[in-house]
Amino acid sequence: MAMLSKNLLTSIPDAAEGEVVTSLVTRGGMRIERIVSQGQASPDGFWYDQADHEFVLLMQGHAELEFDDGRTVTLRPGDWLEIEARVRHRVRSTAPDEATVWLVAFYG
Repeated sequence: MAMLSKNLLTSIPDAAEGEVVTSLVTRGGMRIERIVSQGQASPDGFWYDQADHEFVLLMQGHAELEFDDGRTVTLRPGDWLEIEARVRHRVRSTAPDEATVWLVAFYG
């Protein structure tokens, strides 16, 4: 069986002009991505409303997520959360002066 191994925190792309999403694994209804942000936030009035559950682990940088019910969650390296399917949320902010690196798993 072939095995692929890499480090999430090496070869981080420049995300100053826009988020960079790299698909790492897609298998059996699950998708794992590395997302690199630098100062990005969701547009005003935009909400993610996804059909899949989402597991988010912040690897580097910092970010704030906002939920439709008014909650705000601040993430620092090592923080994680699970967002249930159909829970409306948005990225309120990411670090403007450094890469924010997310590991995100989507599953049914």
